[in-house]
Amino acid sequence: MDKTKHENLSISKALQKFIASNKLQKGIDKVDARESWKRIMGKGVNNYTTGVELRNSTLFVSLSSSVLREELSLGKSKIIKLLNEDMGKELIHKLVLR
Repeated sequence: MDKTKHENLSISKALQKFIASNKLQKGIDKVDARESWKRIMGKGVNNYTTGVELRNSTLFVSLSSSVLREELSLGKSKIIKLLNEDMGKELIHKLVLR
């Protein structure tokens, strides 16, 4: 009869193993990017945000205001930097405002 090996894992390590074994990281990254956009951009911008989607390393943001889209396009690199810092990893390399 096989003896089972019991390991004492912290909850965070157990969750990391579960996420990795079930290939859930991409989905979690998508949710993290959406939540990070909400936190970083604030209520003013979020009122005009109709959609946020992460595909590969590109964040697509749909805005209902063309004026706001132009204003934000001037600071894309700073927005990318702030979002990556908020998420704690270099996840976004390109920002597309539409």
